[in-house]
Amino acid sequence: MGLTQSLPEDWQDATLLGRIDFGDGPTPVLVRGGRVEDLSKIAPTVADLMNAFGPGTAIPCGEDRGPLEALDLRPVWEDPTGEATAKLLAPVDLHCLKAAGVTFAVSTLERVIEERARGDAAAALKIREQLSDSMGGDLRSVDPGSEGAARLKQTLIQDGLWSQYLEVAIGPDAEIFTKGPTLSSMGWGDQVGVRADSHWNNPEPEVVLLCDGSGQIRGAALGNDVNLRDFEGRSALLLSKAKDNNASCAIGPFFRLFDDGFSLDDVRSAEVELQITGRDNFVLNGHSNMSLISRDPAVLAAQAFGKQHQYPDGFALFLGTMFAPIQDRDTPGQGFTHKVGDRVRVSTPRLGVLENEVTTCDQARPWTFGISALIRNLAGRGLL
Repeated sequence: MGLTQSLPEDWQDATLLGRIDFGDGPTPVLVRGGRVEDLSKIAPTVADLMNAFGPGTAIPCGEDRGPLEALDLRPVWEDPTGEATAKLLAPVDLHCLKAAGVTFAVSTLERVIEERARGDAAAALKIREQLSDSMGGDLRSVDPGSEGAARLKQTLIQDGLWSQYLEVAIGPDAEIFTKGPTLSSMGWGDQVGVRADSHWNNPEPEVVLLCDGSGQIRGAALGNDVNLRDFEGRSALLLSKAKDNNASCAIGPFFRLFDDGFSLDDVRSAEVELQITGRDNFVLNGHSNMSLISRDPAVLAAQAFGKQHQYPDGFALFLGTMFAPIQDRDTPGQGFTHKVGDRVRVSTPRLGVLENEVTTCDQARPWTFGISALIRNLAGRGLL
């Protein structure tokens, strides 16, 4: 699938924010009216751009780079020798990569299953059945932090079913963690990585918010918060090894900025689809809706930013996954896990399609372009 087929259905009417490397380094761009504008002389980074022009403030026109469809932008599997003249990067740069966890009922139950299975995929089916019998398999009616949630907690404690994951699912405080370092995320058409020593893992398709240095939500994109279920299941203290690995985070294809035609309400009602296609002819399809989230996106953003923590360059916030793939891939009862070569497509009509190919972290392209390299690059191009 080419980039134009991965854009929002109304992309020519949208305001899309991203980064493209035209051959000389990362360049912030806006796509307006279907044309690409180089904004590097207005603001050297996406973070600077969002901080310089607040909500409702018109962003000046940048250098015209022509129609988006005319650029030579290809996914890595269509450009194995790196011949493309431009590369679409993740649409964030100096932002901190944050994530909210356990924000949907389906993923909450799967986290409890991971914890009880201690990373053993074979044990998951039996535990899932036990939880379904005891809890009804549905937490969607529970208002986090409410008196009803507190009563449910006491009941589950008495029944021996309480979990740290249920605490952040229905308690007053959301789970907000750092997904990965600044500049470490992958973009559309790139590879995403799982550790070679992980044997139970999955994609985590999510909607991602773009927040500026004052904590204001400016737009949204699609994301894949790649997760290692066996690592986190063995111990919650292994969360960093389960989440933060080479190529384990993808965002794209662009952030769609809020304007008269697109708002946070469109995020709240987004229907998101997942498709995984393997080289072994395995296909998994799923769909869900952001309306099933247990905490409003604005509430999650507010819990990430405030008196207790600021992000002067802004942050990207993954809103949590509404998917927990459990379809058996090989052995009955073993559930789903990735294989090298899987193509993962996350899509919703107003944000487009984020497509990536799965590899192992050690085989993915090493991450070498960090903050100091970015500063040197921008200075060398006369942008600082």
